Amino acid sequence: MGWVGMGWSRGSRRPRSPRSSRVSTASRTRPHATPAGLYTANSPASSATAMAAPPRSAPLRPAPPRSGRFRGSGGAGAGMRPLLLRAARAGVPLLRGGPAAPGRSSRHSPWGVRASPSARPLPYPLLPAGRARPSHSEPRGRDGRGEEEEEEEEEMEGWQQLYPGHIPTSPLQKALLAAGSAVMALYDPYRHDMVAVLGETTGCLALPNLRDKMKNHPEGYRILQERPRIRLSTLDMARLQGLPAGSLGREYVRFLEDNKVSPDTRMPPKFVDDEELAYVIMRYREVHDLMHTLLGMPTNMLGEVVVKWFEAVQTGLPMCVLGAAFGPVRLSTRKLQVLATELVPWAIRSGLNASCVLNVYYEQRWEQPVESLREELGIFPPPAVRV
Repeated sequence: MGWVGMGWSRGSRRPRSPRSSRVSTASRTRPHATPAGLYTANSPASSATAMAAPPRSAPLRPAPPRSGRFRGSGGAGAGMRPLLLRAARAGVPLLRGGPAAPGRSSRHSPWGVRASPSARPLPYPLLPAGRARPSHSEPRGRDGRGEEEEEEEEEMEGWQQLYPGHIPTSPLQKALLAAGSAVMALYDPYRHDMVAVLGETTGCLALPNLRDKMKNHPEGYRILQERPRIRLSTLDMARLQGLPAGSLGREYVRFLEDNKVSPDTRMPPKFVDDEELAYVIMRYREVHDLMHTLLGMPTNMLGEVVVKWFEAVQTGLPMCVLGAAFGPVRLSTRKLQVLATELVPWAIRSGLNASCVLNVYYEQRWEQPVESLREELGIFPPPAVRV
């Protein structure tokens, strides 16, 4: 409805009054962006043919936009207003305007869009970019946290560190670590760190079986209770070097010196999610050199493959099985023949016949002869071949 319906004619003279309009004189003469669809003095409707403004008592009514375009300034500022209000209600961080310029109303935003009276204060403060605003329907805890945040904290509490150096991992992470370490270990068998990760991430079934064997054996149970370690800091090297030739301690020191290895090079476990199982695999690593001593095998590729066959039968660790199966691909034809005809059959028979090698308290057997310990465990004498 036009102003004619209110008793005004298009050509009639507008009555003079000090405040005949809601728009001040300064705002009529100064161009600025206005809310979409409002009549102002500087809008296109304020030309020579524009309709007169309503009296002071009449409310200022918005006119419908023409052909989908905003009336008023007609620029990008008016078109941005709905987007800005929608973004503010959605919690998207917006640029904050500086102090208002002289003569400029503080109700105007930096883009020249007047703040809508319907824009209510946000129920939650603006969050940093990339963080979702909490839903109005999401139940809040006593301390103001949502259920999802509380569940995440409870889940993180369940993945606490079980021992020094422990890295909690999910089954998917263990699978990825196992695949990557297996590829690297097959590419370079001397990557002991990759071999260690492969043993930890794939031993979820074999390690509990080894622990049960130790618990059911008197000597193995005492090892689990006392947790001895085979390291240079716990070994009396001078005493072991003074033991008689052929004793376990003297032959162990000779093996370390001939092959230039150290018990301190064994990596501590990281990805085993059980403190007792972590000690079991650590014990297996520390007695690995003692297996070389008992079997009479060096640390070259052929000797390592033979020991892996023995350990695969003894422990059932997938890492040992993979090493025994894929290790021979790097051997020559002559060594492959010796391995297949003599060494592997002997290692398999010894592994099946021997009792669990983790049930021996080696720290208390240094004076025992190697031959006597082999007979006690059930390990057959090694074949007379040059490895």
